[in-house]
This record gives sequence, C-alpha cells and structure tokens, in this order.
Amino acid sequence: MSEKISDLLERAAARTVPVVRAIEDGQLSLPTPCGAYDVRTLAGHLYRVVLNFQELAAKRNADFTQQSLPLEGDWRAGFAEETHRLIAAWAAPGAEEGTTGAMSMPARTVGAMVLGDLVVHGWDLARATGRPYEPAASDAALLDEVGDRFAELAPTGRTMGVFGPEVPVAAGAHPFERLLGLTGRDPHWAPEVKAVS
Repeated sequence: MSEKISDLLERAAARTVPVVRAIEDGQLSLPTPCGAYDVRTLAGHLYRVVLNFQELAAKRNADFTQQSLPLEGDWRAGFAEETHRLIAAWAAPGAEEGTTGAMSMPARTVGAMVLGDLVVHGWDLARATGRPYEPAASDAALLDEVGDRFAELAPTGRTMGVFGPEVPVAAGAHPFERLLGLTGRDPHWAPEVKAVS
C-alpha cells in the first residue's frame, strides 16, 4: 500500500526546511537551476506553494495569481512553520480522497505535486547555495511517488510552462536524477564561477 502523502511530505521537509533556513541574505540574488528564478524568487515561490497546497488539502480554492511571496520578517522560521502546517493539512482525514483544485484533479495527485515541489525546489535552492541535497536510501517511496505522478503530468506541465524541456540523463541513472531531468533540470548543474581578471 502507498505511504500517506503526509508521511512523505514529512520526510521531504526534513531535507528541505534546513536548506531554506540556511539561506543567507547575501545569497538571495544568486541564480538557481530553475530557469529565470533567483534564490529570493524561488524561495518565495516555494513558500507560496506551501501555503496554497494547505488550502487544496482542505478542498478549498487556492490563489495561484501570485507566483512568489515577498520574503519579509523572519520568513525562514515562517516557512518552517507553514511547512509543518502543510504536513498536518495532508494528514487530516479525507485529505487524499476525492478531488481538489480548480481542475478537480485527484487529491492524491495534487498531494504528490506539492511533494515534488518540496523535493525539486529544495534541490534547486541547495544547489544554488552550495549545500548538499542527496536523497537517502529510505527515500525510495518518495521518489517513486513523485516520479510516477510527474511522468503523467509532464506533457501538460511543459505546455503550461511549469516544466522545462526534459534533460536526458544516462541510462541507469539514479531515480532522483531521472526526476530532475524530467522536470527540465540538469542534475549536474552548478553556478557559474566568474573568472577573476
């Protein structure tokens, strides 16, 4: 039987929340593997996602008109608190049942979407700020859930501009590398090092 989305979210949060907490103010303008997003915009986007998907877990409408939340006050602690609320929202009875969202998608699929965002954007932010982000052997169920759902969603995601063009990875690549490539990321992305003149 599949693990609960809330349990998988808890596992992903344990890896992503420390990355967000460790972002330094001087790193907010750094580029990320996520297209035109810098660290500030991507952290704000992930914060917005965490808030929106709490609403979707409760079968309420979410506002996707604002792509990124302004980073104000103690936003790092706020992100951690809201991520714990996200886990609790998806642990509530009935959260994974039925449909939710404007497109009336299966709730389990919607839960996998926020799980994927937490994992992939966690990697984006870690890679941009020079921190490790490697899945553990115990993350197999998490990667299976996200990989399977994102494979289904990828064609629509690319049409909507949510995913970039798929990046080919080597045969036999780790499932996490395959997930990154599926979402349009180069698993070996690194910030450009500017030459000193």
